[in-house]
Amino acid sequence: MKQHRPRRTALATALTGAAALALAACSAPPPAESGAAANPQDFLACMVSDFGGFDDRGFNQAVIAGLDTAEEQYGIETMRLESTSENDYAPNLVQAIDQGCDFTVTVGFSLAEATKAAAEENPDAEFAIIDDASIELPNVKPVVFDTAQASFLAGYLAAGYSKTGTVATFGGQPFPPVLLFMDGFSDGVAHYNEQHGADVELLGWDKATQEGTFSGTFTDIAAGKTLTQTFIDQGADVVMPVAGSLYLGSAEAAREAPGEVAMIGVDNDAVVISPDISPVVLTSVMKQMADAVVELIGQAVDDEFDNEPFVGDLANEGVAIAPLHEFEDAVSPELVAEVDALREQIIAGDLVVESANTPN
Repeated sequence: MKQHRPRRTALATALTGAAALALAACSAPPPAESGAAANPQDFLACMVSDFGGFDDRGFNQAVIAGLDTAEEQYGIETMRLESTSENDYAPNLVQAIDQGCDFTVTVGFSLAEATKAAAEENPDAEFAIIDDASIELPNVKPVVFDTAQASFLAGYLAAGYSKTGTVATFGGQPFPPVLLFMDGFSDGVAHYNEQHGADVELLGWDKATQEGTFSGTFTDIAAGKTLTQTFIDQGADVVMPVAGSLYLGSAEAAREAPGEVAMIGVDNDAVVISPDISPVVLTSVMKQMADAVVELIGQAVDDEFDNEPFVGDLANEGVAIAPLHEFEDAVSPELVAEVDALREQIIAGDLVVESANTPN
């Protein structure tokens, strides 16, 4: 029987200082206990990446960060299995089982079919899957995020910041986790218009019809640049790409734009992941994946695994928007205060952000 140390980690910790719009900045889990290295656990935690690979500047890198923290904090062993195409998913999961992984995190909804098959064939192994809630098995924990709540704040902020009165968003492909960002962003823009009697236009997404602009890819950075340039040509001065690494193309288009154009990152704080694009990043809508992974591995180490879905939201600090970074002086204190107040209203349940794509 494994000997387990008590867990001391917690899911993401938010900072709510309105003056800097640190509405929910990422914070690291507590440091490892001093005896961790000298008292290693008989436990192997693994991850299988999606086709974006380890250096995706997104989901996979965030989960790797969580795995690294868990390794140090709990004194466990970890293993990473990289996928470069969907054909790698099943073989990587077979390898994870063959290597004796006690707990395997699969990264992204595209691994749902392979994860379900591996879990059914190996009922004694434990799994968690990021961004998918379709698997109902006793040994699979869904990890999903209600990003519409944080995207609502980003949409409100974008509408209030925009000088042209036009903002935009686009997706990679019309999967529910992608549409969830876009729904929240749309509602945030609409709420700003309602509160201020404004008429800020949103390009790229119609929440009512669930129709909008999609690149068809999460990896073609050039496509991100092209779509963003199209929106800029139509007057948009804030663009939120929900399309994996395509945000790098959006940043390039924003930097080359004749006017002042900003972008909003998703999944991670784009400034932290890609510091070189910080001059054009207004904020980011973050899924606190690294912190969730640390917490879930800790539960598995302590034999406290369960298959209840983890749903990250503003209340449990599983989602957040990033600080303004270089835009701190460009956003009025009044707008900062409004966004901070909206965050508190959502947490209190006084303002409900609804979407047909909200995870259960």
